[in-house]
Amino acid sequence: MFRTDINYRKQCLIKLLHAIEENENEIANALYKDFKKSEFEAYLTETFIVISELKHIIKNINKWAKPKMVLPSILNFPSLDYVYKEPYGKVLIISPWNYPFQLAVSPAIAAIAAGNSVTIKPSELTPNTSALIAKIFSNLFEKSHVEVIQGGIETSQALLAKRWDYIFFTGSVNVGKIVAKAAANNLTPVTLELGGKNPCIIDKNCDLDIAAKRLVWGKFVNAGQTCIAPDYLIVEKSIKENLIQKLINEIEISYSINQQQSADYPRIISKKNWERLVNFTKQQNIVYGGKHDENELFLSPTLIDEPSLESPVMHEEIFGPILPILTYEHKNDIEQIVQKFEKPLALYVFSNDKKFSEELISKFSFGGGCVNDTLIHFANNRLPFGGVGFSGIGAYHGKLSFDIFSHQKAIVKKATWLDIKLRYAPYKNKIETIKKFVNWL
Repeated sequence: MFRTDINYRKQCLIKLLHAIEENENEIANALYKDFKKSEFEAYLTETFIVISELKHIIKNINKWAKPKMVLPSILNFPSLDYVYKEPYGKVLIISPWNYPFQLAVSPAIAAIAAGNSVTIKPSELTPNTSALIAKIFSNLFEKSHVEVIQGGIETSQALLAKRWDYIFFTGSVNVGKIVAKAAANNLTPVTLELGGKNPCIIDKNCDLDIAAKRLVWGKFVNAGQTCIAPDYLIVEKSIKENLIQKLINEIEISYSINQQQSADYPRIISKKNWERLVNFTKQQNIVYGGKHDENELFLSPTLIDEPSLESPVMHEEIFGPILPILTYEHKNDIEQIVQKFEKPLALYVFSNDKKFSEELISKFSFGGGCVNDTLIHFANNRLPFGGVGFSGIGAYHGKLSFDIFSHQKAIVKKATWLDIKLRYAPYKNKIETIKKFVNWL
């Protein structure tokens, strides 16, 4: 079950790296077939991230896997104290459809590096990408080491009914609760990468041209089907109309006036999700977009002005190319809106006022975010990526990915050349000595 040989783990990862590099075109084609993702987006948001993560882990695995010496307690003198990295054992990874290659393979890489055996359950909504993932791993690994199991909800339920040593899930809050309950039956540790309604606050003291450009990219990449995409805007009231015009301009620069003909604009993943999103646009003040085509599962970039906080579009994470625009006049207005929802996975602020942005970062609890940009905190493998509360449990990326799939085993190696008798019974007349020692510390 455990793969203790570090060189073996490293060689497995090197083989996987070569296989992914050799299959770059196939990966891009599979993603296009599944939801018309462009070659550029396929590379930037899927294969590039996986390849970078692989190279980073291969470079550092020897250092990370080594027992780490820590400063010993004087209470244990004389001793040498260590933290050993031990694999958990059998790991289940359930991945989503929105970034189906990256979000299946990246955690699997870390689990393999940490010495675990891994079962991957990719999404049934991206059959071409899931089949390719299964093909790549089956060509490189024995089933007892890494296995890809395809299927729908019933398959996930059957897998969750089994006993695992660790479960890593990426997906919706509702399914995350199901995973957490299943894990609790066996006291299995979990990482839950979920989502939420990610606010983006736009201060009047910002570069509106840059803000509009970065907002359009961050919101509409992958047609808005991104867990850390801005879910809604809270804009200082005096600049709202100006920002809307700049957003429209940037949308048309990025995807042309007819976005359905753009080679760079993906489709909605399924009819069910498409219908959910189209329903969000009904009885709303649409200031741009709203065009849809059921045959292609197309929904254009859509801007909604001042929706009610009680409307369906504001009740749940949108996860699509719809951007509600709310306004504020006073800072208290921001707080009243943001705190109406559960803690989000991301929060964004556009402002050149450092005091303003720092105040918001400190005031609200959220997974991570950016000032004067969107999404890019995900790209730094030195930063933890994960949620808090309803947006997730645990964080990963880089060394953290290796660590979450490793049990941190504490070991004290005690010397025998000195044996202090104070701790041994009988304890008569020893309490004062102990108290003096504690006070001295």
